[in-house]
Amino acid sequence: MYSNLGDLGNRQLLLFFIILSICKTASGQVRYSVLEEAKHGTFVGRIAQDLGLELEELVPRLFRVASKGRGDLLEVNLQNGILFVNSRIDREELCGRSAECSIHLEVIVDRPLQVFHVEVEVKDINDNPPVFQGTQKNLFIAESRPLDFRFPLEGASDADIGENALLTYRLSSSEYFSLEVPTTDQQVKPLSLVLRKPLDREESPELHLVLTATDRGKPELTGTVQLLINVLDANDNAPVFDRTLYAVKLAENVPNGTLVIKLNASDLDEGLNADIIYSFSSDASPDIKFKFYIDPVSGEITVTGHIDFEERKTYKIRVEATDKGYLPLAGHCTVLVEVLDANDNPPVLTVTSLSLPISENAQPGTVITLINVSDRDSGANGQVTCSLTPHVPFKLVSTFKNYYSLVLDSALDRESVANYEVVVTARDGGSPSLSATASVSVEVADVNDNAPAFPQPEYTVFVKENNPPGCHIFTVSARDADAEENALVSYSLVERRVGERALSSYVSVHAESGKVYALQPLDHEELELLQFQVSARDAGVPPLGSNVTLQVFVLDENDNAPALLPPGSGGGPSAVSQVVSRSVGAGHVVAKVRAVDSDSGYNAWLSYELQLAAGGTRSPFRVGLYTGEISTTRALDEADAPRQRLLVLVKDHGEPALTATATVLLSLEDSGQAPKASSRALSGAAGAETALVDVNVYLIIAICAVSSLLVLTLLLYTALRCSAPPSEGACGPVKPRLVCSSAMGSWSYSQERRQRVCSGEGPPKTDLMAFSPSLPPFPGAEAIGKQQDLNVDHCTENMQMLLLLLQSHFSRVRLCATP
Repeated sequence: MYSNLGDLGNRQLLLFFIILSICKTASGQVRYSVLEEAKHGTFVGRIAQDLGLELEELVPRLFRVASKGRGDLLEVNLQNGILFVNSRIDREELCGRSAECSIHLEVIVDRPLQVFHVEVEVKDINDNPPVFQGTQKNLFIAESRPLDFRFPLEGASDADIGENALLTYRLSSSEYFSLEVPTTDQQVKPLSLVLRKPLDREESPELHLVLTATDRGKPELTGTVQLLINVLDANDNAPVFDRTLYAVKLAENVPNGTLVIKLNASDLDEGLNADIIYSFSSDASPDIKFKFYIDPVSGEITVTGHIDFEERKTYKIRVEATDKGYLPLAGHCTVLVEVLDANDNPPVLTVTSLSLPISENAQPGTVITLINVSDRDSGANGQVTCSLTPHVPFKLVSTFKNYYSLVLDSALDRESVANYEVVVTARDGGSPSLSATASVSVEVADVNDNAPAFPQPEYTVFVKENNPPGCHIFTVSARDADAEENALVSYSLVERRVGERALSSYVSVHAESGKVYALQPLDHEELELLQFQVSARDAGVPPLGSNVTLQVFVLDENDNAPALLPPGSGGGPSAVSQVVSRSVGAGHVVAKVRAVDSDSGYNAWLSYELQLAAGGTRSPFRVGLYTGEISTTRALDEADAPRQRLLVLVKDHGEPALTATATVLLSLEDSGQAPKASSRALSGAAGAETALVDVNVYLIIAICAVSSLLVLTLLLYTALRCSAPPSEGACGPVKPRLVCSSAMGSWSYSQERRQRVCSGEGPPKTDLMAFSPSLPPFPGAEAIGKQQDLNVDHCTENMQMLLLLLQSHFSRVRLCATP
């Protein structure tokens, strides 16, 4: 039955320890113990294992141990995760005579940040022997003292605690005295020397005793003091205090001179034997003599030094009252001064770990820093609460006692706020309360969350043609709200095809400055508008970018002189030959000079002027300023030369103006010899038909110069009838086209500016531009048009050979117009 009861008790005890270990683990705190004075390397505990950390992650996660003010006592081996003694631990130096002594360790690991709290209890060993205030104490005892008279003795002190500080006393062998050791309150009834046999000064004037104090440690340690007893002659009554123990409460920080207590002792003797002098006990500590003063006459104890509760909470003052008898007698009492705490210590804030800077895309709840707060006061004066400055995206989270974590509470945006000055305020519960602040500068690290932005989505640029290669035409600039490499913008072209060529053959952009350059001279006649995009990309990962559109308008310059139609065969001035009847009246159109200019605007607005003949002779002809039509100014007569050579100056309106000169050869004939020409046919004879008619006229005039008038008339008639339509080329025969101006006679762009110059050898070209004012049809245009439709089959064989030679030379250039 007893065996069964014992098993049941063991099971209950085992269950109790299991529950205790589970509660201990759930508390989240690891506790160890170590003996003081342990050697270097002494095993304390497997801290990594107990904290649930793997050995291989200690170094990568920056495992470290911090201890407030005692960081060198304990250390962790990062290879095996064992906590060991690193340097000498003296419990008395660390905690004094406090019953509990422990070292609080903060175990910090990063990536992610974790904090563990470990307490290592330092256990006392018996390494301090009992110590008396001095090696010898002198006692003066009158021989008249009665038996059992007690003489108080100052006991020894032991720096250890517990059993190691419990002392036992013994007195060396003596027939006169015995030792009385109190068993309860030592403050009320101190260690005393009891007289057991009356003293006889004449027999033994001095007695030598040894008082030994022994602690209960293992092994036991002892301390001794020599007692020298001087036997005095009789002074029957010693001073006596009202009480043997006085308890006083004294606030800390009281000014010097503050009264602590007024003592009163009485002596039944008379005269000098009743006059009392007060003094501190001869074995009083220097600290008491420095901070307190006792008036030898009045017995008043006053404050003379700084009283600090955080330095010492109680003072035990031994006071003697000695009379002035021949053989002075003394009475003793104890004054126990309890120091009251005042709120004189503000809280202390310590930032122990930082994880800065913090990325602007960090998630709420991210730990930024650890903060420790402490207050040396006690009670409500030492109770501290912490708060943050308002309107910051952070909050304080209490982790353990007076430990707090500063964590992210809401999303960050570096472009709005790049740095926060977070002020942590700690305030105690005293009255009035004291506070302290600590400033934590939280820098927000940039992430690439902003693309480069242009001030506007599109730019219009005007560039004059014929620019020098490599000239700067524009600068694009994009701004990125990010920082450092995330705001480093580079520029590039968005490549595309411009016609048959790549965009990069026209323009380029500098990657850093954003300057746009024209790589080659631009030609307004080839390219009026160059539209492209420039891309801006930052250097972030991944990079972000945006595009801007540039519309480059190529402005025209007067770089093309007027071109006469049709061009001369030799590349020189063009010549127009025409036969004019002498019977025509004033205002009759006899010929027309046609020219085009590849430029645009004013640079392509052409005007015609008739140059004066040699010798200043007034010509019977004039030319239309904007039409180029040559007409008579009066009726022709026999006095006019039969061959009229007119020089027509064609000039544009550019700055400076460019010109071309056309030569018009007119042959004046009688009315019966020359057919009338229609001004409308002359002005509208465009294309290959008009060119061929003019060439035939030129040939007829050449033949008439060497033949007779009859042959000339025959050849002219034959040439007009032999004007056959040319063979079909690339564009085919077309009708003449008249480009009109406004009704006021001013110029305007043609609705179809570009006319095609075609040949039978290749596709049509788009190089020429025609401007022509509009005029109403003139009489006879239909008649001349009919004459141009005559077939060349009726020509003579010789004329056909000449026409074929000329046609093979001029058929390479024909004017084609859209019907």
